[in-house]
Amino acid sequence: MPANCAAAATGTKIWEHTLASDWASAASSGTKNFSGTPISDVGLSPGGTAGYFRLVDNAGTTCHMQGTCTATGGGGDMTLDNTSIATGQTVNVTSFALTDGNA
Repeated sequence: MPANCAAAATGTKIWEHTLASDWASAASSGTKNFSGTPISDVGLSPGGTAGYFRLVDNAGTTCHMQGTCTATGGGGDMTLDNTSIATGQTVNVTSFALTDGNA
């Protein structure tokens, strides 16, 4: 994972999903979650192992947030049903939450 969002992305993009404009739930106790998980899409070529994610603008050029990806139960910032992603494989985001530092 790059040091921060300002640093260039590393590795190979193996999955991509366009979020809806209402992608996050209303905050509850200082936490926002993805609306409607699981979020599903298919793996890109050539496939690989998910190590980190980035949330970027609609143009795909400005990173607003990044974090770790792990399999469900692995404790990452975003959890997937499987971090080993093959081309055309359905990938499901099983959880993602943003928690205010003061919550």
